[in-house]
Order: sequence, then structure tokens, then C-alpha cells
Amino acid sequence: MLETLIPFGFIALVLFSGLITVNQGTIAVITLFGKYRRILTPGLRFKIPFFESIYKRVSIQNQSLELEFQAVTIDQANVYFKSMLLYSVQNAEEETLKRVAFKFISNKDLMQALVRTVEGSIRAFVATKKQAEVLTARREIVDYVKDQIDHSLEEWGYHLQDLQINDITFDQQVMDSMSKVVASNNLKAAAENEGQALLITKTKAAEAEGNAIKISAQAEKEAAQLRGQGVALFRQEVAKGMSEAAEEMKQANLDTNVILFSMWTEAIKNFAEYGKGNVIFLDGSADGMDKTLKQMMALISSKEEKK
Repeated sequence: MLETLIPFGFIALVLFSGLITVNQGTIAVITLFGKYRRILTPGLRFKIPFFESIYKRVSIQNQSLELEFQAVTIDQANVYFKSMLLYSVQNAEEETLKRVAFKFISNKDLMQALVRTVEGSIRAFVATKKQAEVLTARREIVDYVKDQIDHSLEEWGYHLQDLQINDITFDQQVMDSMSKVVASNNLKAAAENEGQALLITKTKAAEAEGNAIKISAQAEKEAAQLRGQGVALFRQEVAKGMSEAAEEMKQANLDTNVILFSMWTEAIKNFAEYGKGNVIFLDGSADGMDKTLKQMMALISSKEEKK
């Protein structure tokens, strides 16, 4: 009985040793006597004990790598880059996984080749640009690198997911000079904006003042016209009244000089009532009054002749 259990237990132990677990996100590459045999997907899997072995566990998840390196522009300025590389296995097909597993001796060699390829592509691109152009060329650099290394990575079984350039710096002297240029440009722009604002302010003020003067002049013109029309109407009515009064006195066989004398006395009365303390000199002699009456008679006569 014991002799029967020993071989059975040995066989069970051998079979149990052939069970392996492949973690999620990885694929096991199996070799038989050092030659590629097959791949094992995630889960509990079985390999032939003593004959098959796990050559490499390939991760099909995204992987990242940080890079720091230096490049030189066409105008001989040193540019320092800090970037992050995101890559992954191209797909989970068998041929792709064979390339990933056997293309490089170790993962360290893969990293070295990947880093040098990316750095070389960026250096080649920066060498064609001036320092002022590099700062605004992040997207162009990423597109250029992807276009240059996608073929190489495909041969290795990998795919470049993304390249993020986190920081671009220059030598301190170059940074100081660029800061001065930016500061001077900002001062220039501020001065131009201030000048434009002052010009606009003065222009608007001049336009407002001109409009005010124009409105005031128009109002003064209209007021003067109205005053002139009022004075003309007043004189017209006075002349009309005097003419009618003189005509009525003539029909009544009365002397028209009475009208002139009445107007003379009314004028003196108004001067006294509304003069407000002003001194008015009038010739009150008989000759002066006679002279004034003759002038008024001549005015009335001229009005009648015009009729």
C-alpha cells in the first residue's frame, strides 16, 4: 500500500509544481529547452514541469519614464528638457509578444535604447530651431518625435502613447536676457496703450467740447433770431399804433403833435420808474423837445409814405 502511495504522491507533486499563476495585465512567455514554445494569458495556467520554463513575464500595461537631457539650438543656446514618456506593448498578439520578449537581453537595454532614441530625435529637431522658437514648439516636438520613432518602436513591439515636455529651460544668462526682453516689450506695450488711452480721452473731450460749443452757438443763434423778431414786431406794432392814432386825430381835426408829446412824457416817466438808479441825460429844453418831436414826425411820415 505504501509503495503504491509514494509514486502517486510524487506524480501529484510534479503536476502541482507545473501550476503557475499569471497576473492580470501580464503575459507569460514560455520556452521549451530554451526555445520559444507558447504564451500564457492571465489566470491559473499549467506548464510541463522540468521541461517548460517561464522566460519572461511581459507587462501589457502602460509604462512611464522620466527623461532629463540637454539639446543645442541652431544659434548655439543650451536647452534643458524635463519630459515624461508614456509607452506600452503594441498589442497582445503572439508575434508582438515574441518581439518584446526576445528583442532585448534585458529591460535595462530596452530603456537605454528607448531613451537614446527619444533624446536623439528631440536634439535633431531643436538643432534646426532658434532659442526663441523652442519655447513655442512643444506640440511640434512631440509630433516630430512620434513620427521619427514610431517605426523603431513597432519593430521592438512597443508603441509610444504620449510624450509630455514638462519643462524647457535655458542657461541663466539666456533666461535673464529673455526676461529683460519680455519686460521691455511689456513696458513698450503699456506705454503704447497709455498713449492710445490718453489720445482717446482727449479726442472724446474735444468732441464733447465742440458739440457743446456747437449746441450753445445754435441756441444763441436761435435766441438772437427770436429777440430780433420780437423787437421788430414791437416796433412794427408801435409804428402801427402811432399811425392809426395819427390818422384818427387827423379825421377829428386834432393836432398830431399831441401824440408825440404824450410819447415824450411817457418815455420820461418810464425812465424815472425803471431806471434803477441809472443817470439818463435828456435835453429838456423847448428846443430839444421840438427837435425830438420833429424827428418822430419825420419817422411817422416815412412810414406813411411806404404805405
